Amino acid sequence: MRVGIMGGTFDPIHIGHLIAAETALEACGLDEVWFIPTATPPLKEHAPGERADDRLEMVSAAIAGHDRFRVLDIELRRGGVSYSIDTVKSLRELYPDHSFAYIIGSDRINDLPEWHSIGELAELVTFIGLARPGTEARPGLLPDELRCRLTFADMPAIGISSTDLRERLSQGGSIRYLVPDAVYAMIRRHGWYGSTTDDR
Repeated sequence: MRVGIMGGTFDPIHIGHLIAAETALEACGLDEVWFIPTATPPLKEHAPGERADDRLEMVSAAIAGHDRFRVLDIELRRGGVSYSIDTVKSLRELYPDHSFAYIIGSDRINDLPEWHSIGELAELVTFIGLARPGTEARPGLLPDELRCRLTFADMPAIGISSTDLRERLSQGGSIRYLVPDAVYAMIRRHGWYGSTTDDR
């Protein structure tokens, strides 16, 4: 089985994440896509705004009903900084007959050389690159050993980020239609990200 890995804080998960996963699934012949929420991301300055259990619940709600999407809590259970190399080693032990490909946006493509133990990681997985508005991918600047492990897939330009959604909510704005309905209802119900609980 060939599995795509969607890693991230998913704080909150939004339709851009789901479109990226579906694009990679179809364009690259994946059997499944596994969403793996991080505990603490290594290349971001701020820790996630919502608790791990809440973010996991949002991802589960977002992908419910898609028979080729799964969510794993492997990084949340491990805790600490979520290094991809540790996750991949654990997955390969648990699923020795699977192959794995990381699904990454153009911003992550550019910072691939900064990933922890990237040389070892690139021997264990491939990467599927998806264009992301606002950041131009520069694969030509990557070392040969990384560039040869990278495949691109065309995806619709979706200019949504979790950071923007959190900002909208903190200012009293709505994120309806930018996240799955179940996630939207969950955020409003709990008042996450400074949102109010009235129906908008």
